[in-house]
Amino acid sequence: MKVLNLRCSVGHDFEGWFASEDDFQAQQRQQLIECPVCGNTRVEKMLSAPHLNLGHGSGAPSTSVHETAEAVATPDQHRQQVMQAMYERMVQHVIEHTTDVGEEFADQARKMHHGEVAEAPIRGRTSQEEAQQLRDEGIEVVSLPVPSVSKRRLQ
Repeated sequence: MKVLNLRCSVGHDFEGWFASEDDFQAQQRQQLIECPVCGNTRVEKMLSAPHLNLGHGSGAPSTSVHETAEAVATPDQHRQQVMQAMYERMVQHVIEHTTDVGEEFADQARKMHHGEVAEAPIRGRTSQEEAQQLRDEGIEVVSLPVPSVSKRRLQ
């Protein structure tokens, strides 16, 4: 199992687990690797310290170079990790507490706004232009990038 430090083209850092280097390369070519924050599939492998077991014998403690590198993370890196985790939790909360109406989002939002159907928390997909038209009509909408990895339950 290979654990790789990855970064999307927007700059979000995350970790990926792969069966091998070939598995990583194949998934990257097929654009199957997706940033858990923004859904971007333009992902690059970052340099990372290897995990070295320096223990000799059964009683010797082992040292991890990777753990040492993480211990010196800058405050900005730590802040970004915290913000990413918070964003992922927020997206999961939205998914769990709304109904996905898919491509019918704009139509459903208008129907609710005009009292044709009962108001309910919904989410779906629409173009930026359509979202702006909804706002111009006085319908409150919020654009929220939801990576497809967030749409399924993660362990």
